Formats: sequence, structure tokens, C-alpha cells
Amino acid sequence: MATRLEPPMDCPKCHYQLPAPQASCPHCGLIFAKYRKYHPEADAPADAATVRPRITLTPPTETPRLFQEAPYNPAQFAARCLLFIGLVLWSWQFINASIASNTVGESFLHNINLPFHEAGHIVFRPFGRFTTSLGGTLGQLLMPSICTGVLLIKSRDPFGASVALWWVGENFLDIAPYVNDARAGQLPLVGGNFGHSAPYGFHDWQYLLTESGYLQYDHSLAQAAYAIGSLIMLTALCGGAALLWRQYRHRQGL
Repeated sequence: MATRLEPPMDCPKCHYQLPAPQASCPHCGLIFAKYRKYHPEADAPADAATVRPRITLTPPTETPRLFQEAPYNPAQFAARCLLFIGLVLWSWQFINASIASNTVGESFLHNINLPFHEAGHIVFRPFGRFTTSLGGTLGQLLMPSICTGVLLIKSRDPFGASVALWWVGENFLDIAPYVNDARAGQLPLVGGNFGHSAPYGFHDWQYLLTESGYLQYDHSLAQAAYAIGSLIMLTALCGGAALLWRQYRHRQGL
């Protein structure tokens, strides 16, 4: 019994020739079912005089859908460039500062991170005292991480996701001075207390490292957090720069 061959078809948007019917065009990404829903005339027989010539194109290397950008918008592109420049300047200021200087903690971004830190204590309270203390740090890291995932997967905004990822790194830098202060207890805490004078357990990382037996490693752990945060921030900047360059090339029609 002979095998029936499916006839080739053309994409109604870019006229790329598909060897057989498919759900979407591999060249432009058009979903045929949605197109036919709003263009019922696409299924009607075309007049011979209006048939456009068939164009056969070599399929380009497809960009993963998670990293596909929306059409070029001049105002959006300009705003993104300004935001990117601001992130670069902030990164230079934060990464080049010492942990002891607490440059990140004295910036207004610390006041944005602080509510998520305090909320983390409340969210993780049912899991015991140790996890409650750790919850402040987890809250700081979880919120920008969730934003990164939502912007990338749900909103399909890879540039926005790169900014949120930068925020994740910035929170690591914000946490580092707090870890570094575990033994000294010199940083001011919420409520006007200091680690050296507040009741035991009030300073999160003094309590966490004392209970786990790693208090003598507070400086090393702080440096590790600072290095991780710096790496995440630089990675986010590289990703954001690549996305801006791709958007600029799209503007030029390249």
C-alpha cells in the first residue's frame, strides 16, 4: 500500500515553503491556527492572478522563545539604554567598594530590600527559630529571583529578567556586610539596636553562625557572598548588553 505524501504548504506571512503541513512556521514563528482564526480568507482558493511567488528560504538559527524580544520600540529602547547605564554605574560603585564600607547597605536600594528581608522572617517563622532567622536573607534573595522567573517565562521580557537578575546579585552584596558583622556587631539593626548590645538572636547572622559553629568564618562567608553577587551582577549586565545589541540590530534590519 503506497504511503500518502502530504503536499507542501507556504507560510501566509513570510511565504516560507514548508515541506509538509505544520502547526507553526519555523522561519517567522507564525501559528497557523491563530492566523486562520482572524484571517479566514487564507483558506479560500486564491485567484491565479493574485498568487504571490513562492519564496524558499533557508531556516535561520532560531532564537529560543524565552529570549525572543518584542518588536522594536524607540522609546522603550531609549529607556532600556538609560536603565542599563545606571546599572553599570551602580555595579562599578558597589563591586569596587569594600565589604566593611557597607556601600550597598547605605544606598537607597537597601531600603527596597529591607521589607522583603523582614517579610522573610514572618514567612519562614513556622519552620523554627533557626529558619526564621535565615528567612530574612532568603526573603531578600527569593523576591528578585521570583521576579526574574516571572519576567522571563510569563512576561517573555528577557531584558526585564536581566535587570531582576542584577537585583539578585545586588542582594548578595547587601547581605555580605551583615554576615561580615556577625562577630563585631557594629552595624545598626532595625529598631536602633546593635549586634553587640542587642539580645542574643536579634542579629541574624550572629545567631546563625554561632548556632551552626561557623562564627569564626563570618569574614570568609561574607567574601563568598560578595563574590557570588558580583558575578551574578556582571552576568546580568552581559546578558542585558547582548539583548540591547540584538534589539539595535533589529532596528537596523540586520
